[in-house]
Amino acid sequence: MTALTRITHDPSIMGGKPCIRGLRVTVGTIVGLVAAGQPDDEILRLYPYLADDDIREALSYAAWRVEELEVPLAVA
Repeated sequence: MTALTRITHDPSIMGGKPCIRGLRVTVGTIVGLVAAGQPDDEILRLYPYLADDDIREALSYAAWRVEELEVPLAVA
């Protein structure tokens, strides 16, 4: 998988949720709009400071997170 350079995590922005390039637009917002059937050009109209690559990377990040496996650690 290529590096995800457009996704940022900052505890001071949107509570640390993954965002697009440090902006106050979360990956969840973008993925939700795509899931609701919004075409890319409409998303870019609603958020003119985003680029098409931001949408693609948000979807890539979401797909990666869904496949991530959490393994519980033993409690000492």
